Amino acid sequence: MNPRLTLSVLCLAAAPAFAAGFKLESPDIKPNAMMDKKFEFNSFGCSGENKSPVLKWSGAPKDTKSFAVTVYDPDAPTGSGWWHWTVVNIPAGTQELPSDAGAAGGANLPKGATMVRSDYGTAAWGGTCPPAGDKPHRYVFTVYALKADKLDLPADATAALAGFMIHANELGKASFTARYGRPKAQ
Repeated sequence: MNPRLTLSVLCLAAAPAFAAGFKLESPDIKPNAMMDKKFEFNSFGCSGENKSPVLKWSGAPKDTKSFAVTVYDPDAPTGSGWWHWTVVNIPAGTQELPSDAGAAGGANLPKGATMVRSDYGTAAWGGTCPPAGDKPHRYVFTVYALKADKLDLPADATAALAGFMIHANELGKASFTARYGRPKAQ
């Protein structure tokens, strides 16, 4: 058999089954548009409301047992990006996270869902806060359909560890990207 063909078949077999109609959207944020200041962090020189947006998804793969949601800034000047929010163990019947679901303590999350520490160091929504004067950063919002009922993560898990477990259990994903920038300080 042709080695390239064999490799292609193996790669396709190992890839998660993506549902053609799986989509993520937000009534608060339009794809590729600038985000509102209310989603900005309220520290580190930023002064927003630090509220997470409404997120809605539909069309998940039929074998989905739970969901995870992440928000990531690949443009952060860290060499590794910045994790703003990671929510795991969202029950399979859930199709929406309400406004401010990322409030500290998790009271606005669906029962059983938990947040993982963001790169701000807290298990909560950590809003946008790019350096003043940078070109607008990209914020990638992703919902993952998972084959596990629950990801077994330690209470102090990092976003990287959660990401590893999410990808190991991924059936499909849907995402959109929005932008946010702050003017140069005077």
